[in-house]
Amino acid sequence: MGKRLSWTALAGLVTAAFAGGPLQAAPPESLPAEQLDFQAWGDERPADARCRGRYVMPGYRLPPPEPGKVASESSSAHYGEDGETLLRGEVVLRRDTAQLETPEVRVPPSRERAYAEGPMALRDQGLLVRGSAAELSLVNDAASIDEAHYVVHDQRLRGDAERLARLEDGRYRLSSASFTTCDPGDNLWRLVGGDVVLDRESGFGTARHARLEVKDVPVFYWPWVRFPIDDRRHTGFLWPTVGFSSDSLDYAQPFYWNIAPDQDATITPRWISDSGLLLGGQYRYLFPSAAGQVEGAWLGSDDAGSSDNPNDPPRRFEGEERWYLDYRHAGTLDPRTHYRLRYGAASDGRYFDDFGSDFAEQNTSAMPRLAQIDYRGDTWRLDARAQGFQKLDDPLLEQDKPFYRLPSLSASARWRQESGFYQQWRSNYSYFWRDIDETALPNNEHFDREAATGSRLHLSPALGWRFDASWGHLEPRLEWLGTAYELDYGDRDVGDRDTSLTRSVPVTSVDAGLVFERELDLGGRGYRQTLEPRANYAYVPERDQRDFPDFDTSERAFSWGQLWSPHRFSGSDRVGDLNRLSLGVASRLLEDGSGRQRLSLGLGQALYFEDRTIDMAGNPDELPTNDADRYRATRDRSPLVANADWQITERWRTRWQWLYDDNLERTERTGVDLQYRSPQGHALNLGYHWELEGFDPSLDRTDDDFRAYDREEYDVSFAWQAGRRLDLIGRLLYDNTNDRSLEQLAGVQWNDCCYGVQLVWREWIDDNDTGAVTDDFTDRGVFLRFVFKGLGGVGREADSYFEEAIPGYRSTAF
Repeated sequence: MGKRLSWTALAGLVTAAFAGGPLQAAPPESLPAEQLDFQAWGDERPADARCRGRYVMPGYRLPPPEPGKVASESSSAHYGEDGETLLRGEVVLRRDTAQLETPEVRVPPSRERAYAEGPMALRDQGLLVRGSAAELSLVNDAASIDEAHYVVHDQRLRGDAERLARLEDGRYRLSSASFTTCDPGDNLWRLVGGDVVLDRESGFGTARHARLEVKDVPVFYWPWVRFPIDDRRHTGFLWPTVGFSSDSLDYAQPFYWNIAPDQDATITPRWISDSGLLLGGQYRYLFPSAAGQVEGAWLGSDDAGSSDNPNDPPRRFEGEERWYLDYRHAGTLDPRTHYRLRYGAASDGRYFDDFGSDFAEQNTSAMPRLAQIDYRGDTWRLDARAQGFQKLDDPLLEQDKPFYRLPSLSASARWRQESGFYQQWRSNYSYFWRDIDETALPNNEHFDREAATGSRLHLSPALGWRFDASWGHLEPRLEWLGTAYELDYGDRDVGDRDTSLTRSVPVTSVDAGLVFERELDLGGRGYRQTLEPRANYAYVPERDQRDFPDFDTSERAFSWGQLWSPHRFSGSDRVGDLNRLSLGVASRLLEDGSGRQRLSLGLGQALYFEDRTIDMAGNPDELPTNDADRYRATRDRSPLVANADWQITERWRTRWQWLYDDNLERTERTGVDLQYRSPQGHALNLGYHWELEGFDPSLDRTDDDFRAYDREEYDVSFAWQAGRRLDLIGRLLYDNTNDRSLEQLAGVQWNDCCYGVQLVWREWIDDNDTGAVTDDFTDRGVFLRFVFKGLGGVGREADSYFEEAIPGYRSTAF
């Protein structure tokens, strides 16, 4: 949990114009690079180096003396009658880890101090200080240097000061001083202070009357400021975040509290000019056997009351409390027993659309809630949980409210014998509940089922035999699915609908495949090519499930994986009838030496011997009335499924999938993706995707993921390192069906040795939480972030979104 403090200040930012006299602090001119232990990169320059060179401390010129003693070396020495010692020439003094190099040193008779005439250099454990004159203690580490120029090698920190003093406690005090992390000769930014104290032991510095200069132009002033000089965490103010829109100012000022090595907190007051004060916070902890965080935000009264959604009524949330809370905790009781806790809630379904989150990438569609404990043994796995979520739709219809599992208890085990036989046990008991008004649901049979809450016991023991050899496999399997319900319909009048339901369904399958291999020489390289025919037969009888509820089930879309699975539904509320034979063939090209797969091809189709009468309605006597659903239930063969995965070179790869209905001679779904990856961090993605309307039966027409048209989309994205310091980022997602851009993104990122800038423009379509196109609206934003290395950054980070939107993008640490 190493959240690094970017910047701390105990006073608000004010403009340089109000600083007055304190801005007169003027450090001396910097020294050239060769006098600051700076070595430019040569042929050994690392590929990811963004600086022109590095700081290298030369070795000590004298061996270490005895503790407390001072070793010396000089061209000449003069001893006065009063006991004074004068050393001239190339004078070198060393005490413990401190070494002084100077042309002349005078040591009074007391032998407690030494006075050096410059130009001189003082070194001490990765620190170099050069100056015109110095006064040093010979009994402790105190020292004072005039016209000082210093370098802290490990932190790449350098600066200049009219006077630098090393105090007896090891701290350094500087007058009219500056510091920066830019390479010598590059003062893009520097912090200048009248009185600066650096504490290497604690890892931070403080400055009075400090100003931030960019290219010698003052841009910020702080009466008192504290800043980090290494990667350790410190309590204080972080850099603010500022956002602008056409009619609003959004200013957030985070305060970071380093509570303990294993705990921290961030408190963020945020002023939104047209909404009011939003107070956010996050607390994190990391203990030996548990870790977690709690975060949230609260706005007492939304002054604007407006939503970013133009389809909402004006000033809809005016005067309302707006808030969210998210708590996460995970831990272990012993090596086999783990537990998790999660609780999330928001005041309304528009909260994250309007305000976002300052602390984490939030799922803006739901707030999860979970209490879980699970045990993983050698044979048995046990799981107990209470689980649910708040669905962030606004408005949220009664029938769309999610179910909670209060509780859900699962037990599974697997046994295997050397003969190839195996036994499997899976079981689950869940009580499903949701807070709805049952009588407010539409009055039809479908919503009679939707009104149900209650318990479900599901058992699925299985017995099988698996024969595996290098040349093929054979696996017959018998699974029994037993389910029992106890239901409650609340105040809804459902007539004589049964509240105690049971279902028992056997699932039989046989899976078999062969593997043929041959040696192949292509371009002078050895390969092994395989030919792998496969057949799978599955039989599942139909059962009447018209009265069964739908707690957690949906019908699966057809795919390559569905060719080999007897289960047409996810979840346990439906068991789809099936009498099907799947036939397929695959071929792979493997590198002979490593066995790495270069190319895989697959082609398959399922043949149906009976109609599939069980859909989500569960009625075995009626086929769907919708033409598309009816065709899917009665077709005698599935679409042809073809796929390819080709690693063209070390950098280029392509994937292709095609589902083709050879009866109606039409494509149901297809997609091709071409990817480029390079060791330098370049990424290019080209994609084309087509899907027939209604192809995915799991989506209801009211779902916001449903599209009432044939979906045809192009997706182009890239992240390109145009140089060691310059990254270009872009994406275009285009809806060719409706002739519109779903998303456009363009960004540039400059990451130098001492600063970084990230500027991104994004425009996207918001679907308004519905499947309709008519209420979609366009949203857009510009995101700017800049970072001074060693001080931190201003602006909101967008890296997590880039990594999701642009496959292959690797975030560059600022």
